[in-house]
Amino acid sequence: MPSERLVFVTGNAGKLNEVREILAQGEAIDIESRDLDLPEIQGTTQEIALEKCRRAAEVIGGPVITEDTALCFEAMNGLPGPYIKFFLRELGHEGLNHMLDGFPTRAAWALCTFAYSAGPGTEPVLFEGRTDGRIVPARGPPKFGWDPVFEAEDTGLTKMRFSHRGRALQKLRAYLQAQGEGGRGA
Repeated sequence: MPSERLVFVTGNAGKLNEVREILAQGEAIDIESRDLDLPEIQGTTQEIALEKCRRAAEVIGGPVITEDTALCFEAMNGLPGPYIKFFLRELGHEGLNHMLDGFPTRAAWALCTFAYSAGPGTEPVLFEGRTDGRIVPARGPPKFGWDPVFEAEDTGLTKMRFSHRGRALQKLRAYLQAQGEGGRGA
């Protein structure tokens, strides 16, 4: 695990708690959050995550993790992908559903990409988690982003551990542990 305090770039207290819980399983890890307004480039999920993490490391001046979440429609070859928050804001849940009208499938996947950088000038490492599912009419109140319209294939999964975010965090946790055990520190 990093010897310095690890900064998770988020303003979302729920995400911070989830990250702390999963990364600290069995070990003490010091994670704080900073809400930074970083410009996001256009590109693939991976390109966006890498650049966001590079910029965050420069601003923070130390180890950082960033997160990007995408909702990808099979019928649209993965779009809206990393641009889902803009589509959701402009179209709402009903509009996301209408985007798939006329297509033969409503299959979708949620993709979470965490990026870790040991600090400025260090190339970030990516950790992705994916959950397959489908787009459905909105269920329940619109509490958390696009959750009301995304139905995971295995709805019995424990969200925190086996969701797209949980899967990506497990990979990040293993990486950080390996860095610490190797004597390098991350």
